[in-house]
Amino acid sequence: MGYIGEKGIGFKSVFLISSQPHIFSNGYQIKFNEKPCPECNIGYIVPEWVESRPSLSDIKQIYGSTRVLPTTCIVLPLKDEKVTAVKQQLSSLHPEMLLFLSKIRRLSIHEDNGNAKGSTVSEIAISSEKNFDVRKNMHAESYTVFLSAQENESEAECGYHMWRQRFPVKAENRVDKRTEIDEWVITLAFPLKERLSRGKQLSPGVYAFLPMEMVTNFPFIIQADFLLASSREAILFDSPWNKEILECIPSAFMNAFVVLVKSKADAPAMLIPSMFHYLPVSPSLIPLLEPVRSGIKEKVLVEDIVPCESHTPQKMFCKPCEAARLKPAFWDIL
Repeated sequence: MGYIGEKGIGFKSVFLISSQPHIFSNGYQIKFNEKPCPECNIGYIVPEWVESRPSLSDIKQIYGSTRVLPTTCIVLPLKDEKVTAVKQQLSSLHPEMLLFLSKIRRLSIHEDNGNAKGSTVSEIAISSEKNFDVRKNMHAESYTVFLSAQENESEAECGYHMWRQRFPVKAENRVDKRTEIDEWVITLAFPLKERLSRGKQLSPGVYAFLPMEMVTNFPFIIQADFLLASSREAILFDSPWNKEILECIPSAFMNAFVVLVKSKADAPAMLIPSMFHYLPVSPSLIPLLEPVRSGIKEKVLVEDIVPCESHTPQKMFCKPCEAARLKPAFWDIL
């Protein structure tokens, strides 16, 4: 369970941009008015039946007459003063935002300017999910997600190795806002090549289901049910809930890293070094996240993780402190 509805991100937030949101679903067509119904005398917002426009035929005309409408359509007639702001926000949506939203597979944005050449189309989508694997001994799952991003004529794709692991919530870290939660679910995303981005926009490094304005400088992405500041721009570093989540990240990283390096016994040894690019070698741009990096370093130093030359088909690994490199000339002697 996650708390994506916190900090104003729930259905009520539609009233920030629309005074009369409409819902068309399975034969029902209703709308809500941001002002309480004067006839009900109860001070609540109540559903009203839609008698006029927009109608289903209006929606079909925009959606495309040859396409089948989804079961549920939500129409948000924008407030005049919000049109520009909504355009700017939609144009800046980061392509990776679908990584941790389990209910949304594709997000398409089409701005119709009246002529085909002036119209803009952008889309981000989860094109496929592969290699799902459950590891019961670690309370974890791993899988690979492929994201695609389209901006008018250009299109890009990137795969992400996902590692999702559960950790029990300790009694001393419980908080009132999460009293019924018994486990933390931490997900780490490891990009298989250059991350998807939009323009010169910096890629977020921390998510609480949706991205925050936290650029970590880590070569992987962190997702967890963090408690957030009211602006949703950053996590609350002084929260005991968040502190323990951050302390669990090195363990989650190390488990994922070992699986990435060691699990494919038939993979060529030359592919293994590429996995070491996921180690957070450079300091974080956020000093309060440095304990995460140092915790990962401590675990790597005591793990048999460095591939060694072997005279048998079986791959061998040793601790970093036990590894040594031979100059090419010595190989002739051996």
